[in-house]
Amino acid sequence: MTGRLTIAGLGPGDAALMTPEVSAALADATDVLGYAPYVARVPPREGLTLRPSDNRMELQRAEEALRLAAEGRSVVIVSSGDPGVFAMAAAVFEALEAAPELQELSIRVLPGVTAMLAAAARAGAPLGHDFCAINLSDNLKPWPVIEKRLRLAAEADFAIALYNPRSASRPEGFARALDVLKEAGCGNRLIIFAHAVSTPKERIETLSLQDARPEMADMATLVIVGNSATRRVGRWVYAPRRAS
Repeated sequence: MTGRLTIAGLGPGDAALMTPEVSAALADATDVLGYAPYVARVPPREGLTLRPSDNRMELQRAEEALRLAAEGRSVVIVSSGDPGVFAMAAAVFEALEAAPELQELSIRVLPGVTAMLAAAARAGAPLGHDFCAINLSDNLKPWPVIEKRLRLAAEADFAIALYNPRSASRPEGFARALDVLKEAGCGNRLIIFAHAVSTPKERIETLSLQDARPEMADMATLVIVGNSATRRVGRWVYAPRRAS
């Protein structure tokens, strides 16, 4: 097979946070596939076909990317942030598992700056000790699983990065997540709302979790819940490197 498939992360928004490796892959691509707002971040040029699709078409997108690469094309499938963090890399390998005839295809995964790292850098160092990431979308897993993971993460005293906190189709989920964390004894922890980091609409808000309101988050927001030792120093927030 002469084609190749690259799974690339575009970073959180600012083009300066896209890696040179990803920029080079896009410059060499014949086809770019992805969720429409992410594909819109790729400048059109002669010889490049942009193939945007809906955000719930991950598996179909992955199958199309594999097919195009098998036809000999240089294909890049894009995600925001890092493609391996709640994004397209897993979908591609899921599609590949169902297509054994394509498993010798040239595939590479190029990392990107994921939202939790960009948000943490803007806030200070809230992920400076042990942390975990939880996707609050229940599209691909049942809500009881999300609740269980929130409770266990709180019990383990992890800092918690919350992806996809609140959308128009599921506005109640984040409110429930805040309630679960309060019930788990996290009300006095600091919580950071990092909205549209690295874009002109960037906004960072830090407060106690007990004072947080569900409407403070949307799908452009990355939420970080500190661990029990997380504290402020001036305008910054950090997790001490030592914890009991």
